[in-house]
Amino acid sequence: MSKFDLSIIIVSYNTKKITLNCTKSIIKSLKKSYLKHEIIVFDNASNDNSIQAIKEFKTKIKNRNQEIILIKSKKNIGFGAANNKAAKIARSDYLLFLNSDIIVLNSAIEKLYNFYKQNEKSINFLGGKLLNKDGTSQPSCGPMYKLPMIFAHLFLRGDHWGLTRSSPNKLKEVDWISGACILTKKEYFEKVGGFDEKIFMYMEEIDLFYRAKKIGYKVFFYPEARFIHLGSQSSSGRTFPILQVYQGLVYFYKKHFSKFSLFILIIMLKLKALIGFLIGKIINHQYLTQTYAKAWQIAKMD
Repeated sequence: MSKFDLSIIIVSYNTKKITLNCTKSIIKSLKKSYLKHEIIVFDNASNDNSIQAIKEFKTKIKNRNQEIILIKSKKNIGFGAANNKAAKIARSDYLLFLNSDIIVLNSAIEKLYNFYKQNEKSINFLGGKLLNKDGTSQPSCGPMYKLPMIFAHLFLRGDHWGLTRSSPNKLKEVDWISGACILTKKEYFEKVGGFDEKIFMYMEEIDLFYRAKKIGYKVFFYPEARFIHLGSQSSSGRTFPILQVYQGLVYFYKKHFSKFSLFILIIMLKLKALIGFLIGKIINHQYLTQTYAKAWQIAKMD
């Protein structure tokens, strides 16, 4: 018998304010809940006084059904590795991975947990509906990152047409859900092998769910549980996410697909980088030229 009904895992890196806001929203959401839960905050060597802020906040917690665990890493080991380490010490059979820039709305966690418990024989991984700060839907699930999907994403505004990522209003089985909100059983997470720690940040959930689908696990999107996801709060500017996605895609294809598929991917990524670089030159936009010059270098076979 596990000590807690649910272990909630948050990875934090120089996000003191939003990590605190996330934690407070969890506590507010579960204030009247029967769920006995632990909140595991894994700090990836922040230098913004995050540790002290969480420690001070922890002393104010009086709920017997709740415990905050703080783990301090000596260095930034990346999103996937941090989640893996936190999952290992989790004292519940059920894991909820939340990004530090999540704000839980109403009783979203309890809704997600109850639905999962009622359907755990047919659902292995479950994600809630993510919203932007203004309350609009945030695309956060979709089909697997095969070449046609990547082409649509890079060149056809795939999100706009619902070809790549979407936010359904009904329960739906999907190939992947956003890593910002994932509920699963610890045994499923361990059987899949957890997150690939060679992926530092971005694309780790795509790799996780690709492996999960290969062994027959089911992934579902549940829109009744709603969360605000601020997005990109743990990375400075847009350059870092773009480069990490480039690196993640190349690594993902090297790991799971043929050399021919990798070759086609590299062509698409280089073409996208070239277009971005040329547009940057034409409009004299330093961010575009610098970002896509680096992206060009990342897109290679070896």
